[in-house]
Amino acid sequence: MQTSYLFPGQGSQRVGMGRDLRAAYPDLIAPVFDTADEILGFELSRLCWEGPEERLERTDITQPAIFVASYAAYRVLAEILPPPAVVAGHSLGEYTALVAAGVLEWTDALALVRRRGMLMAGVNESTPGAMAAALGLPAAEVERICADVRAETAAVVEVANYNSADQTVVSGSVDGVAAFSARVLALGRAEVKVKRIKVGAPFHSSMMAAVEAEFAADLARVRFADPVLPIIANVTARPVRTGEQARDALRTQLAGSVRWSDTLTTVLGYGIDTFVEVGPGRVLSGLCKRAYPEVACYSAGEARRIETIVGAAGFGVDAGLRAS
Repeated sequence: MQTSYLFPGQGSQRVGMGRDLRAAYPDLIAPVFDTADEILGFELSRLCWEGPEERLERTDITQPAIFVASYAAYRVLAEILPPPAVVAGHSLGEYTALVAAGVLEWTDALALVRRRGMLMAGVNESTPGAMAAALGLPAAEVERICADVRAETAAVVEVANYNSADQTVVSGSVDGVAAFSARVLALGRAEVKVKRIKVGAPFHSSMMAAVEAEFAADLARVRFADPVLPIIANVTARPVRTGEQARDALRTQLAGSVRWSDTLTTVLGYGIDTFVEVGPGRVLSGLCKRAYPEVACYSAGEARRIETIVGAAGFGVDAGLRAS
């Protein structure tokens, strides 16, 4: 079995994430959440497990919460299964992927994710933004509509995520995204839809360039090792070869587009026959199943799903760590 671990980004959060992993593997997972609480200076664990949902959806909270929940799931898989052949992460998920690839210590990654979330939330406070997903439109047509809106209104709207052949996410100013959405709906095509995304900032747009230099200084203070296994970067959809390349990829990613569809194409070039989404939710699993129905796909955000993966991989639960 040739497996790729894929780590989710913002939007995959839910109240209760990581709680069953803590119950099933207390010796392994409790220290992860305890350490995260200590580093952050507040009870992230309680917010993950109990909410309230409105606070968990704040960008500065959501990002470290998803990172820690994803890392917890990865820790369990790392104790049970052989290493994956290649890893990748969607936006925020790239930080967890870098931990899995041996580039970042998880505690350093957590501090960076917390800082990233705070900077992104700060951009939205000073210059409110929005995001929307265009469904059923080719990416080239989405790009054309964005260009038309910018030319005619001077509002910011740009492609943030190339998620799949028929799903492209745009990001920018509130007015820009609203104008884009109106134009998509005006096409009058039954198969074409536009859906506003509940986020706390205009991610992966030029509006994030305002904090790029500040975040670059944060990245410069952290050690980045060379990868010990292949990791594919969002902004290039190509492998990261060195720690310095990884550092630069995270800096560029702030205002750059997530080329997820191309990333999956690159991942498949490693002979992958199984995708595993490692973390809360099933957003990436859904994208993989629609794009590559012939490739096995699992989600590993919960203890019961991890046991399913272990069984499918030909390992009994007794082969590694046993759930309590």
